[in-house]
Amino acid sequence: MQRLICLLILLSLTSCSVLSKSSGSGKVCEEAGPQTPRDIASKAGSNPVDFAVAPHFNSMNLCNIHFHKNAEHKGPGFSVFAGEGESGGYACNKKQSLSSRQLRPVTSKTCKGIEVGDTVEVHWVHSSCDIEPGPTLGSCLADDCTDPVLKVETQVFLLVNDPRAASFLAYDYLDNSSGFHQARTLPKRNGKVEFLGSTTGPSYNNEQCSPYQVNWSVTPNCNLLDINSLHKWCEDNVFDEKKAHGVRELVTDERFLSKIK
Repeated sequence: MQRLICLLILLSLTSCSVLSKSSGSGKVCEEAGPQTPRDIASKAGSNPVDFAVAPHFNSMNLCNIHFHKNAEHKGPGFSVFAGEGESGGYACNKKQSLSSRQLRPVTSKTCKGIEVGDTVEVHWVHSSCDIEPGPTLGSCLADDCTDPVLKVETQVFLLVNDPRAASFLAYDYLDNSSGFHQARTLPKRNGKVEFLGSTTGPSYNNEQCSPYQVNWSVTPNCNLLDINSLHKWCEDNVFDEKKAHGVRELVTDERFLSKIK
């Protein structure tokens, strides 16, 4: 039950009580298991905690979609340091190559905390539980399934004012006609990097780590996304998402990372 309560508040920026013993103790954090986010260009990692690899996301239920301002991960296509703290992270490399037309301001402000030219990291969270998609990561749990296998499909986007760019509505939740709750589609996953890690967010750091085990799949490229479509999505979505979330600072200590195979 304590794990259930913790997971229900992961996005509230409130630290879980079960983590209180980890304050100031890298050893406890190391024992919690591999952490996230990371530099996906580096395969290094020595954390000894191992757990089962999740099935393909098509065989799991999509439980939540949310996005972070700036990329939590660092990758070949998003390696521009945007600062420390929950408003930091990494920005897409190709922002400097955008045209003035692509950077035109937009009038819609439905999604709070983003502007044209910003980078966002989107998380499609999948669960082994028999659930309905909904707000917060608590939607990934059920009364009879409080310790699910979790998998996060991840894509980093550069926001532009351009209808020729990808529409976020194409990546929204569709239905469960396939037998599992799924998005309409996901971005092309060329070169995706898969590894074992944890949940993310600014509640955690190398002293206050996440105890939740997550299979990650992160693509190394940064795609263009029409910001107008993201604002449209924020107007009405089953996840009740209205704003960008903060980021957890990059985990670089190999003791806290899994080795990418």
